[in-house]
Amino acid sequence: MSFLPPVNPSVLSLAFAAALLLSLLAKFWLSSRQIRHVAQHRGDVPPAFAGTVPLTAHQKAADYTIARGRFGMLSLAFSSAVLLGWTLLGGLDALNQWVLNATLPWGAMAYQLCLLTAFALIGGLLDLPFELYSTFRIEQRFGFNKMTPRLYLMDTLKGLVVGAVIGLPIAALILWLMGSAGSTWWLWAWGAWMAFNLLILVLYPTVIAPLFNKFEPLPDEGLKARVEGLMQRCGFAAKGLFVMDGSRRSAHGNAYFTGFGPAKRVVFFDTLLERLNGAEVEAVLAHELGHFKHKHVLKRMVTMFAISLAGFALLGWLSSQVGFYAAFSVRPNMAAPNDALALLLFMLVVPAFGFFFTPLASRMSRKDEFQADAYACAQSSGADLAAALLKLHEDNAGTLTPDPVYARFYYSHPPASERLAAIQAL
Repeated sequence: MSFLPPVNPSVLSLAFAAALLLSLLAKFWLSSRQIRHVAQHRGDVPPAFAGTVPLTAHQKAADYTIARGRFGMLSLAFSSAVLLGWTLLGGLDALNQWVLNATLPWGAMAYQLCLLTAFALIGGLLDLPFELYSTFRIEQRFGFNKMTPRLYLMDTLKGLVVGAVIGLPIAALILWLMGSAGSTWWLWAWGAWMAFNLLILVLYPTVIAPLFNKFEPLPDEGLKARVEGLMQRCGFAAKGLFVMDGSRRSAHGNAYFTGFGPAKRVVFFDTLLERLNGAEVEAVLAHELGHFKHKHVLKRMVTMFAISLAGFALLGWLSSQVGFYAAFSVRPNMAAPNDALALLLFMLVVPAFGFFFTPLASRMSRKDEFQADAYACAQSSGADLAAALLKLHEDNAGTLTPDPVYARFYYSHPPASERLAAIQAL
């Protein structure tokens, strides 16, 4: 990208500060609207749900939404302050200088991997109090958390090991390409990143997920026959139907497809099967099959590939610009590569600008959900799908009265009232 002008550090730092401030104000404004709107409608079940949703369940959902919203605003303020500290206040530069002095005798690659590891560990430690409070206070208060401190610790340790085993090799490969593949390194790195993601899709169901949960074949023969009949009608093949012990960690219920190509699996949370009857499970699964039928999964993968290609190309240009580092108080290394430094700085800065595309992504996702619902109504029962959605909303304490602006901005799924109205119209 030699045709582009050099990065002006003053302009870039000002643009970042403006984007960070505007996004922070927008997030606070949207969250405040959501909290007020839900609180104002807490006292009465919406007319569309009268007789089907108990007032106690509606009020629990409202209280849960408000609690999570207030906690989210506190977490947002803290994370924004941390981001400011890493960037404009020189935190990343200080960490880089410390790691550089401590590890440079070990070699350039060791230094860069240590920098990435140190940043990840510090970030995890900073987020830990908020994660603990969310899990053991908010989720516990509303009856969702089933995780013990011991299980949480075991999950954390497993996550660290899996992250190191998987993350360090791909990071080392990308860093090697950045330093060895010339000016088009970003294209090779993008190819490696895409291959890595496809590999994870294949390995996750059989290698990674079983490290954290137990997966057993679906024992209900009647439900199994019903599900297999649905998949046959829809022309969908899966390697197996499994029940996951989601109740060990949470009372939330769900069902999902996982894997890629011949490794696809259908997974039901045990909490979902306890709550829904066979017809409702079939309707929920038909909705998920609708995503495959309309190629939503493929479209999202292609979109992710395109966005990541643009991101790698942008990183390829920025990493060679002195102004990119200077804009955020970072001194490029003179005696070591700057590839890991550029990678971290890029991951810190870009999300502040990407936030403003959130409504577009949410709108596209909601459109896909309507299409999947329509497909489910054609392949199963719309009444069963509506009943299942109501049960899932109640079990997951999803509010029935979200703020319209908040929902348009953030919701990847249509609000319950719009979704059920569309199902009834079909």
